[in-house]
Amino acid sequence: MAITIILAFVALFIFGLPVVVAIAVPALLYVMLSGFPLELVAQRMTYALDSFPLVAVPVFIFVGSLMNQAGITSHIYRFAHTLGGRVPGGLAQVNVIGSLVFSGTSGAALADIGGLGRIEIRAMVRAGFTRAYSAAITGASAVVGPIFPPSIPLIIYGSATSVSIVQLLVAGIMPALLYVALLMLTVAWLAKRHNHPRSKRWPTFRELWTTFWPAAPALMTPLLLIGGMLGGYFTPTEATSITVAYILLIAMAFYGGLTWERLRFALFDTVKTSSAVLIIVSAAALFGWILTVEQLPQTFTRSLLSISTDPIVLLLIVNMLLLIVGMFLDSTTATLLVAPLVTAPLVLAGVDPVHLGIIFVFNLMIGLLTPPMGLALFLLSDIAKTSMPSVLKAVIPFYIPLFGALAIITFWPDLTLWLPRMLR
Repeated sequence: MAITIILAFVALFIFGLPVVVAIAVPALLYVMLSGFPLELVAQRMTYALDSFPLVAVPVFIFVGSLMNQAGITSHIYRFAHTLGGRVPGGLAQVNVIGSLVFSGTSGAALADIGGLGRIEIRAMVRAGFTRAYSAAITGASAVVGPIFPPSIPLIIYGSATSVSIVQLLVAGIMPALLYVALLMLTVAWLAKRHNHPRSKRWPTFRELWTTFWPAAPALMTPLLLIGGMLGGYFTPTEATSITVAYILLIAMAFYGGLTWERLRFALFDTVKTSSAVLIIVSAAALFGWILTVEQLPQTFTRSLLSISTDPIVLLLIVNMLLLIVGMFLDSTTATLLVAPLVTAPLVLAGVDPVHLGIIFVFNLMIGLLTPPMGLALFLLSDIAKTSMPSVLKAVIPFYIPLFGALAIITFWPDLTLWLPRMLR
């Protein structure tokens, strides 16, 4: 029965139905045909949303929307431009730096692309970069958002697998910095090869200070979040509320760009985006419960451990599985459906669940830039006003730092676990 449900989900998804419908229809049919009361559907879906950690998801979406509406992202970009515009690669390097800074408040790759990415692509095209390359580096740099804290995918992963969300968020710091370093090296190499434009001179101290001062309050946000969680002053969920209060404060007192109309738009955008995420969470919870009743996790664990009990071999198998899954499913759906299946056998084999969480999310972020789904590719081509095949062609060189970082994260667990161990 479990295999039948999964095949029904795949078939509905391939036929183009929305993912939530593809999940919910087989689940509802199972409940009715198995003789369970229909009240069970509402019970399981409501229970999935009755989660304190999940409160962080809509609040962090609200933070990213607030920053865009208040014009804070433009100040971040101007400072990054002044700081890195002269480095080989010019505005492409600025794109990477800006994404790292913005990731400390948005927590999502698509939020980075839709917010700061619009500013970055427009500026790069004006400076002489092609639209396709501008879109490609924007997508590649946005991957850091869900790895560096705060991270919405890591929060969802922690909720789905009962792994410490604080440790997951802290574990993402070093892998994110590693990926940024590899990405900047790739950008510099491409700049030398294609003679990409950059600023004519290094900035003066006065120019740096002039752009740093307006961006300083926003730059303090990730320090506030990480420092508070490391110090044990608040949980990740509590951190979201503190972040909203802080962004509202600096938007009104320091930047002055947040009007009632823009605040209303940010709230409306948050409700719309959060609803799309949370309805998938609830439907996937019902689907996952059915798979548990059918004992699929136990069967999957036995099958995987029968292949090998070597943690490295199992991680390689899971990497390949997740890369395929990430090509077809969005990160929320993939996490809720697949994470409970792969976590049990790998933890039994000796893989640290925090380490696995970072590998899991990083794989799914690569999927955002990989056909046939490639959600980020569709968004980037729309923003840059160019075809998706041209964006995909420009993305190809950035698979080098993507897969390079994934390999290092997989084979060097201490890189990921160094900071979390300090909290244990």
